[in-house]
Amino acid sequence: QVQLVESGGGLVQAGGSLRLSCAASERFFSSYGMGWFRRAPGKEREFVAAISRSGTIEYYVDAVKGRFTVSRDTAKNTVYLQMNSLKPEDTAVYYCAAADTAQIATRTYEYDYWGQGTQVTVSS
Repeated sequence: QVQLVESGGGLVQAGGSLRLSCAASERFFSSYGMGWFRRAPGKEREFVAAISRSGTIEYYVDAVKGRFTVSRDTAKNTVYLQMNSLKPEDTAVYYCAAADTAQIATRTYEYDYWGQGTQVTVSS
């Protein structure tokens, strides 16, 4: 069982930055591709970014390209989502997830484990 715990959410003004962290169980971290999703009020959960289990491949949804960066630190069993130039439309609950694959996964059904989510609110 992989346990994922997100942190780092909060309230920020438009144009500001936040860094989300997702701490994973040590035993499994290096075996899983990791992803970030978000769910805005009244909307479906959507893919944001993913990083391969090797850490060599990253993938982003178009809406966040050039503003968000996903990374992972194997020594700390943690994946990060650095979010810059935040916009009000980035407001959502952000979830990290783990997928038992060597590939990049972008669909919710490809992920095996999910964190509880952390709220990000961007004010205009």
